[in-house]
Amino acid sequence: MSLTLDTYRLLGRSGLRVSPLALGAATFGTEWGWGAEQEEARKLFDLYVERGGNFIDTASTYTDGSSERLLGTFARDHRESLVLATKYSTLRRPGDPNSGGPHRKSLFASVEASLRQLGTDYIDLIYLHVWDFTTPVDEVLRGMDDLVRQGKVLYVAISNAPAWQVSRMQAIADLRGWSPLVALQIEYNLIERAGERDLIPMAREMGLGVVPYSPLAGGVLTGKYSRDDLTGPDAATGGSTRKTFNFALGTLTERNLAVADVVKEVAAELGRTPAQIGLAWTLLNPGVTAPVIGARTPAQLEDNLGALEVDFTAAQLARLDEVSAIALGYPHDLLAGDHLRKATAGDLKIQTRR
Repeated sequence: MSLTLDTYRLLGRSGLRVSPLALGAATFGTEWGWGAEQEEARKLFDLYVERGGNFIDTASTYTDGSSERLLGTFARDHRESLVLATKYSTLRRPGDPNSGGPHRKSLFASVEASLRQLGTDYIDLIYLHVWDFTTPVDEVLRGMDDLVRQGKVLYVAISNAPAWQVSRMQAIADLRGWSPLVALQIEYNLIERAGERDLIPMAREMGLGVVPYSPLAGGVLTGKYSRDDLTGPDAATGGSTRKTFNFALGTLTERNLAVADVVKEVAAELGRTPAQIGLAWTLLNPGVTAPVIGARTPAQLEDNLGALEVDFTAAQLARLDEVSAIALGYPHDLLAGDHLRKATAGDLKIQTRR
C-alpha cells in the first residue's frame, strides 16, 4: 500500500483533501478515565501534523469539552492548514433537554460552543453525532445549510444513523439545493463489519466518504486481551477502565478474540504489529476515506502510522476475511446468488463500470 499522511484523499464528493488516517482527539484529556494530559496530547498533535496529517476529529462533549479546548490551543498556529471535524447532538448539560439532540436549537448552540472551545471562526466539518428519530430531517438539513451559508461551517456530515435515513437526507438536500452530506462516520473494523451490508455501499452511491471510528475495536485487535478477560466479574472490575468499558459493551467475546488471533498471526508473518494490521485492513475498502486513530501516547501513534506501509498477500487477506466474515442477509445474499443472477442475466456477460 505504501501511503503517507500527506497522500491526501477527497472526502466524499467534495473537493476537500484529507489525510488517509484522521487523528482522533477523544484521547485529549483524562476526564473519562483514560487519555492524555495536555503535554502528552500536544506531542500527539505535533507528531501527526509534522508527518503531514491534516484531518483531526473531535466532538463538543469529548472529555467534557477538554478535547476541543486542547485541540484549539494546539491548532492556533496551524488553523488554515487543518481540517477540524467536530460533532453535535450529545447532551452538553445533563438535565437540559434541548442541550442535546439533532434539532436546530441544539445544533446552533453546540456549534457556538465548539467555536468558542476551539478558538476558531469556522468549523471545517460538522457531524450529526447520533440520530434519535425525533427531529424532522428537513429541520436538520436546513439548519446545517444555514450554518454553511453563514460561514460558521464549511461541510456537513452524519454519524450513527441508518442507511435509509442518510440516503433520504442526501436526496432531500440535493433536490432542495441544500449543502450535501460529504462524510459518514461509522464503527467499522475486522470485528464489526455490519457496515458492509448497507451503510458503506450507500455512502459510495450517495457521495459520502466513510470515516470509520474504533478501527481497532476498542483495542481488541491490538492483541492485548486474552481468554482470561472473558470470564465473570474479574474481567469487568479487575483491569483498566478501558477493559471495563469493552466488557460492558460485549466486545470481549470468543469470536472476537478468534479474529484478533488471526490478526496477530498475520502481523507476525509481516513483521508488523497487530494494530497496524487492523488499521491497514480498513484502508483497503474502496469506500473508506480515513479511519480515525485514537492513540494515547506518541509511541502508539507512531505504531498506528505504520499501517500506511503494510502490504498484504492475497492469502493473508483471505484469512482475515474468512475469520471475520458476516452474513450480509436479505436481500443481499439473495441478489448475489446464482439463481437470481441466471434469472435476470442468463449466460450474458455484462461488464459494469465499478
